[in-house]
Amino acid sequence: MKICHVNLASGYHGGENQTLQLIKQQVELGYDLTVVANPSSPFADAVQALGCHYVPTKHFLLKHQKSITQGCQAIHVHEGRAIYWALIQHLLYGVPYIVTRRIDNPLKKKWLSNLAYSKASMLVGLSREIVSRIQQAFPGREVHCIPSSPVRYPNQKECIEAIKERFGHDYLVIHAANMLGHKGFDVTIEAARRLDKQDSNIHFALLGDGKARTELEAQAKGLSNVSFVGKQSDMGNWFAAADMLVHPSYSEGLGSVILEALDAGLPVTASNAGGIPDIIEHQCSGLLIEPGNGEQLAQAVLEIKNNHELNASLLAGAQEKLKEFRIEHTAQRYQSLYLLLSKQGIN
Repeated sequence: MKICHVNLASGYHGGENQTLQLIKQQVELGYDLTVVANPSSPFADAVQALGCHYVPTKHFLLKHQKSITQGCQAIHVHEGRAIYWALIQHLLYGVPYIVTRRIDNPLKKKWLSNLAYSKASMLVGLSREIVSRIQQAFPGREVHCIPSSPVRYPNQKECIEAIKERFGHDYLVIHAANMLGHKGFDVTIEAARRLDKQDSNIHFALLGDGKARTELEAQAKGLSNVSFVGKQSDMGNWFAAADMLVHPSYSEGLGSVILEALDAGLPVTASNAGGIPDIIEHQCSGLLIEPGNGEQLAQAVLEIKNNHELNASLLAGAQEKLKEFRIEHTAQRYQSLYLLLSKQGIN
């Protein structure tokens, strides 16, 4: 199987991590992979380390050659600007392409974006919410739903103990995301405010950075149960040290950090928004709250902390739910799409 993956993002976030997860699995399956990537991104370094044929470019107008995708069953696109690279390569050389959309925002009404989606041979959304968004923009198009898969991170015993000691071995609740308005850090801080006097053994560690941080720090002023610890690269240690993950986003494509936390054995409380309900089935694989409701989040934290039977039930339910998200399963679903393209000769 010969596939060309395209991701032109300059940074490295959840989307790049998930793309790399799929590429690693395909390498193990013996795929012949070409990856078009931004040389300024750590993603580019990672794919080169895997032995993939690497094509560096920072712009979708550059590096268009027939040889790059010759013999490929498909070009697989993983982030916004990359769809234009795939579109141009398709128009020049007739190679079919698949678009995987990761965000649940409405699709922009721009002619180039519309053309790129219209010319795509297949469309994929990470969640039912994203699938619905695509279908609203392109009625009548078949859109496949294939989720992300949890990434596992290494951990070290001494690092785990250091984190626990840092917070006095309190019941540690983590919220890990970029500090943007839609990620719901304000809801977590509101929950912490409600619990500050109610249960002094609960501590909230906010993992992340971003343009909303200054405002959030002002909101949390005076709270002794909230710590801003910045963006962390050792998530395996934090998952192992924490007792719970909260993720009260106002919108979310799917929520890869939720998958990772569940896979690491953490109970999760998250908002009933975007693609999150695809992962969290209330009272089965986690607890759901309404977006923006700090009181509900506070009560959910207490419920999981104090109800050991519920905690055990949620963890068991999460492991069952994760079966449909495993990379072995999702990679096979993508392989079915590649084979279908090949058989149908779609271009």
